[in-house]
Amino acid sequence: MSKLPEQFADLAPFAQSWCRPTERERYAQRMASTIEQMQAFYDAVVPRAEEAMTYLDQLPLDSLPEDATNLLHLLYSMIQVSFPVEVWRQPRVPDTGSASFDCFTEPVP
Repeated sequence: MSKLPEQFADLAPFAQSWCRPTERERYAQRMASTIEQMQAFYDAVVPRAEEAMTYLDQLPLDSLPEDATNLLHLLYSMIQVSFPVEVWRQPRVPDTGSASFDCFTEPVP
């Protein structure tokens, strides 16, 4: 099975890095990425985001196929990098030093 649905094959180069199932993993990927890597990912996904959401809305949320779940995780990662790309121009929140946060709940699926 493909990592992403066929109509989103153009996003496949980002799947290995950004199809992360948990917020913690998505945040770790963000922190391990350069702003240039995040910008390339963001620039590829944002124009396809509405189409991806429309595609996912047609499927039952509680039983998404693996490729659709990966697409959903890719969208979650796009959200994770949006502020760093659009506002801060760096992976970390400015002026936070070594501060961190823990997420205790995850979006479903």
